[in-house]
Amino acid sequence: MNPDNRSPGGALPSQDRTVTPPPQQDTQQEAAANVIRTQISALYDSPASADPVAQAAAQPVAAQQQHDTNPYHRTHTAHTEPTADQWKEYHSAWQNYYQKYYEGYYTQQQIQQQHVLSQQQETVVTPTPERQGFFSSHIEPEETISTEPITKDQALFELRQKLLGRIKKSARKVRKSRHFVPIAASLVVVLIFVFIQYNRVFIASVQAYVAPGNGNVQNIVIDPTGEALIGADPRLIIPKINVDVPAIYGIGNDHNSQMSAMEKGVAHFAIPGASSHPGEIGNTVLSGHSSNDLFDGGDYKFIFAQLDKLAIGDSIYANYEGKRYTYVITKKEVVAPNEVNKLVYPTDKPMLTLITCTPLGTALNRLLVTAEQVSPDPAKAAAAPSEASVEESAMPGNSPTFLQRLFGAR
Repeated sequence: MNPDNRSPGGALPSQDRTVTPPPQQDTQQEAAANVIRTQISALYDSPASADPVAQAAAQPVAAQQQHDTNPYHRTHTAHTEPTADQWKEYHSAWQNYYQKYYEGYYTQQQIQQQHVLSQQQETVVTPTPERQGFFSSHIEPEETISTEPITKDQALFELRQKLLGRIKKSARKVRKSRHFVPIAASLVVVLIFVFIQYNRVFIASVQAYVAPGNGNVQNIVIDPTGEALIGADPRLIIPKINVDVPAIYGIGNDHNSQMSAMEKGVAHFAIPGASSHPGEIGNTVLSGHSSNDLFDGGDYKFIFAQLDKLAIGDSIYANYEGKRYTYVITKKEVVAPNEVNKLVYPTDKPMLTLITCTPLGTALNRLLVTAEQVSPDPAKAAAAPSEASVEESAMPGNSPTFLQRLFGAR
């Protein structure tokens, strides 16, 4: 048997052989085509004119064709990549869309808000004459709501007013707060403590620019060489800084004696080698306060606050036993409180040294102002006194501060 003449149930026929469809198959295809044409005409014509029988007959044929169609035989055209200009146009279109969308949205919201405000204004209760008194005493006038656009300056002004209102409200809350009282009390306590501790610094700084003590312009010496009636009370006079103060002699050089005497004026600080009096050869030493504590006793707590203003060549006058002695400043120096040896030096002239604390408000160092007697004639000065039987001690200074006293300093 020839393999090429096999029946349809056997092997496949040769590819070169042409198959002629039977007449019945052509009839079925023509009928299916007519059904499809009828359906397409029905889509564009009236749906009611479609033949239900033809539609029913076309359904199996259409399903058969759809089943026989090979999906892999479909063709497509590759899409070209968009250019940069096309992307720009694409994004610009979306931006314009969102811009118009939100413009319309916010415009609609503003219109609705204005509509609500207008309704609220229409619903405001107008008081009748009978209730006018009640409304005037119980209802505060409401602010007029304006729908007109405001300028930038008006907006800034309203913002400032709102901020000021909030600040004032917060300040009222702070004043009414329970925490404000303890904070204020603590601040007051701190200020009081600082004033007690450092009052001498504050006051001495002021006293440095005013005339300290109880100076009297009538006691300023005009002619130091002229004869004038001098009182019996010892005094120290410095015209340049308007000082006219009692001088206390015949006291000890210990701390308590010096502090007690400086409450009444300037104190004579007599030590071995420097225990002279005015008119005697040797060194006469007088000490005074420049910035003592305000709460201490005495009227001369700031008598030497301006002593640093004295210069070489300035005059100092000392009244002692009814006679006035004139001195001219020759030296100024700052030393430590325990450098007592600076007061003791060999000399054949009557000398005067003034001591005070420096810097102002402290007792860190001592300012020494040394002067030489020029009148009466220093050649006629009395001899130096015999050495006093007193113990040498540190130079006197200011009283202890509040903290020093608190921790046991004398």
